[in-house]
Formats: sequence, C-alpha cells, structure tokens
Amino acid sequence: MEMKITDEAEGTGPLIFGCVLDGKGGAAPIGRDEVDNWTPAHPGEVLWLHLRRHAPEVQPWLENDLGIPEPTAEFLVSDSTRPRALREGGAIAATLRGINFNEEAKPEDMISLQVWSDGLRLMTLRKAPMQTPRDVRAMLETGKGPTDAGSAITAIVEQLTVRMNQTIVDMNLRIDELDGMDVEEDHEEILPKITAIRRNCLALQRHMSPQHEALQSIARDAPEWFEDDDRREIEESIARLRRYIDDIEISKESALVLQDELRARSLASNEHATYMLTIVAGIFLPLGFLTGLMGINVGGMPGVDDADAFWIVSGICFAIIALQLILFWRWKWL
Repeated sequence: MEMKITDEAEGTGPLIFGCVLDGKGGAAPIGRDEVDNWTPAHPGEVLWLHLRRHAPEVQPWLENDLGIPEPTAEFLVSDSTRPRALREGGAIAATLRGINFNEEAKPEDMISLQVWSDGLRLMTLRKAPMQTPRDVRAMLETGKGPTDAGSAITAIVEQLTVRMNQTIVDMNLRIDELDGMDVEEDHEEILPKITAIRRNCLALQRHMSPQHEALQSIARDAPEWFEDDDRREIEESIARLRRYIDDIEISKESALVLQDELRARSLASNEHATYMLTIVAGIFLPLGFLTGLMGINVGGMPGVDDADAFWIVSGICFAIIALQLILFWRWKWL
C-alpha cells in the first residue's frame, strides 16, 4: 500500500519531512508534534527526520528535545562541509556530498548532506534542496524502500554516488564533442570550454576523494546495528566511487591532452606565420638596399641621363629575387 509523505510548507522551520520506517520497506508520515517523545510502536520501526540545517532552531531542537549531544549537534549544523565520518558510542555521524542539480547551479558545486543515526533514529540535514532524500522517500512511498537505519543510510549513499555518474558521462561527451571540432576555426571557442572542464574535474576530485575516505570509515567503524549486508552495500558504493574518481582523472587528462594539442597547433601556426614573414623580409632586404642606394640624391649617380637605366635596375632586382628563391629552396628554407 502506497502512503504519501508530504513536505512541510517551505519556510524557515527545521522539519522538511518526517516518517517512520515500518521495517518492511514502507513508511508512515509523522508530524513535528509527535517527534520529540517518539518511541517504536512495533519492533523494527525507525524514525527518519529530514531537516533544514540552516534553520535557527535546529541545533536547540537536536540538543534539548531529541537528546543529541552538543558536539554532535554542532557537527550536524556546521558549515564545514568537507566529507568525513565519525562514530560516537552507538551512533554514527557523517558529512557527505552530492551533485548539485538545482536550477542554474553548477554540478561541481556539490551540496552537503549531514547524516546521523543511532539505529532507532535517522537524521539527515541539508541547506540547499537535494534530490537524494526525495528519491529514498519515493521508494518508501511505494513500499520498496529501506527497512532499517543501516539500509536507509546505504540507500542514501548509493543515490549520492550513482548521481555522480551522469555528470562524469556528460563531461566526457563534451570532451569528445570538443575533440571533433575544427581547431583552426574554433580555437577561441574551444579553449575556454576545455579550461572549464578541467576546473570541473578538479572541483569534483576535491570533494569525492574525502568522500571515499568517509565511506570507508563508515564501513569500518559502524556500530553493531549496521548489518553485514549494509557494510557490503557501502563497500560496493566505495568501489563505484573509486571508479568515478578514476574516470574523472581520465577526463582531466583527456582535457589536458586536448588543451596541449590546441596550444601546440596554435603555436605552430604562429611560428609558421613568423617564418613566412622572415622569408619575405629576407627577400626584400637586399632589394631595399639596392633601391635605396640608387635613390640617393647626389651628383654622379650612374644612369641618371640613360632612359634604359630604370629597366636595367628592375631586371637586376628580379634577378636577385630569382637567385634568392633558388638559394632558399636549396637550403630548404622554402
């Protein structure tokens, strides 16, 4: 049976949505008033609260009403969003990152998601809207969602990781598209795009590498309620993330090779133009000397009174050009 879990109205309130996992893949919605004193009505139930991290009353609510220790509450609302994970007694807390698919946002500007769970309660906190919790919630609405806190965390991690793949695929497609463009004609258009791709790769690497370490920490140090199946799922996500990091490295190297090729061709084109200008200057240098010498306005210049002198000088000039072209050809300058 499907059960709709609705978001609370947009605003500054801390609760985005709340639900109780029934242990069978489904969930029932729960309101703010029922959360503070919640206890499982049936074995296997888990409380999941998805919160606005930036809401002013989140930290006091976590500490005073939900019983989260103060250092952990500060960690969950902190603006320090570098991925990491830690264990505190029978609970785990982590900061993870996912691709930013919000309108007019750059995917490499990844969104942070704070996660905390003690096995009976699960808290996820975000600042900007995020698709991953909605996807897991949709699975619960159809009765095919996670059954406990461990599987809920692994589902969240899996959705975060899978969504990175599309960004990497899109980036590789852009590299292939740029590789097929005419470098000579589209030089000014291609170079900024390659630079942007390299910048994107670096940004993704900066977030994904520490996330890889955070997931390893979860798989290694998670409490007993984190079952073996959950650990295997986390390890699968770790392996997938490792492949994505390798793919990003390949994309970055491909963009670098394309950028180097573009610059090499541009440099070769400039050098060829400079070379041709040097050849032209070399041809006209002796001609300029000869015509300058013949054009000085002093007495005794030969041919001043000879009507054929102009044609004689012109013939000498053409002979010099022909001799230079022959010499340049023999010296392999042309």
